[in-house]
Amino acid sequence: MDFSSTPQDGTAATRPARGRPPRLDQRRTVETALGLLDEAGLDALTMRRLAEAMGVQAGALYRYFATKQDLLTAMAEHMLAGCAEVADDGAAWDEQVAGLARRMRAALLAHRDGARVYAGTHSTGTNTLGFADALIGLLRKAGFGAEDAPRAAFTLVNFTTGHTLEEQAALEGPGNAATGPDADRLREAVAATPGRFPHVEAALPTLTSSDVAAQFEFGLRLLLQGMSALRAPAHSPA
Repeated sequence: MDFSSTPQDGTAATRPARGRPPRLDQRRTVETALGLLDEAGLDALTMRRLAEAMGVQAGALYRYFATKQDLLTAMAEHMLAGCAEVADDGAAWDEQVAGLARRMRAALLAHRDGARVYAGTHSTGTNTLGFADALIGLLRKAGFGAEDAPRAAFTLVNFTTGHTLEEQAALEGPGNAATGPDADRLREAVAATPGRFPHVEAALPTLTSSDVAAQFEFGLRLLLQGMSALRAPAHSPA
């Protein structure tokens, strides 16, 4: 089912008012699940808790989702709404591809544990297929081969998902998220054995930087530069 026209403001789910519960439908179930995700995180999102938030019995949810994984797949599909837009501004292929990656990262970051929800799902909904089609289309137009284009797309999506997973894990983990994951522990470990890890010590300002967006942009640029080597050479006019 296509959720691309469904608004999502990230508001936490609330229990319905007393009286007859509103009609259960797939779209509202996914929106409520995303609200609970933002409120309590993925580990606390259960089918029972979702059913309570919607004022129905847990068994009613299985009318639409046979398993929790099916629910997560629908949530991932919903999160990608609007991510497939490609600006027709004449930008170079790599900047357009980078724009899709940035949009995907922003969509996952918009929800608590968004990358954990997305990872491992295989939606065939309009939002997901539209994103894949836009990305592969850009790569094919740029000169990537029929096999290289989808493989490059997989690599880009995996990089974006993996980076966002680490980014959100740092925010949820112990320590000061503003300075990166366990930045103080890293500094202390290096300082405990002076001179033993000279390259790590010299790189500490970067390794403990709070600018995770800069790290994403560096990795994205590195990936795109590597991908460009797979492009077919331009054909000379006949």
